[in-house]
Amino acid sequence: MADKKDLTRPPTAGGSPASMIDSFLTEAKRLGPLAGNAPRARLVFALDATMSRQPTWDLACRVQGEMFAATSEAGGLSVQLVYFRGFGECRASRWVADPRALTDLMTKIGCRGGQTQIGRVFRHVRTEASQTPLKVLVYVGDAMEEPIDDLCAVAGELGLLGIKAFMFHEGHDPDAARAFREIARLSGGAYAHFDAGAPQALSELLRAAAAYAAGGVEGLTRLTAGSPQARGLLTAITGGKP
Repeated sequence: MADKKDLTRPPTAGGSPASMIDSFLTEAKRLGPLAGNAPRARLVFALDATMSRQPTWDLACRVQGEMFAATSEAGGLSVQLVYFRGFGECRASRWVADPRALTDLMTKIGCRGGQTQIGRVFRHVRTEASQTPLKVLVYVGDAMEEPIDDLCAVAGELGLLGIKAFMFHEGHDPDAARAFREIARLSGGAYAHFDAGAPQALSELLRAAAAYAAGGVEGLTRLTAGSPQARGLLTAITGGKP
């Protein structure tokens, strides 16, 4: 697979500077291939990198390793980072199995003002799933600035493909909350709100999503004894049924 995928529209005068694109390419090439031949759970980790997201982007950099830790005993995890920012910029890394490599990449990416591109993320995930199966999309964001009906249509397609969207909402935007809840419902996934001032909550949410990616309901259930976040996601997925 190529080192990175550019999901943006053709470059325009208002696009990202070439230096930033070159920086992304350089960092993406540093991400090493998966170790060994054993199959790994696959999870797309998508983040809103528009300007309002910088504090939570920094938080995600610090806690994303929890996803890998949660699946170490179940054969590990393969993660693809997808982010959008600025004027129509949306990019995806290659699949990686090393949290340090993912941290190195994330710390080189700065947030920029722009509109949300959640629909583009969903369509990318749909394409990825047509090539190699994946079970989980984790999305972290604080806003929704796209036609909700369009997003819901693709979310329903993801659900039919067996991909659950875990929509993690930072902030108190009621429009985003409504949209994220409906997207989670249509895909069979889960919605959760977290406070950027409480890093443990996002950490536990990422662990829970990864546990589901690797071990399904059984894997998620193993985390519920000590994690209210895991219990909340399990209830959302199963409807409260054991």
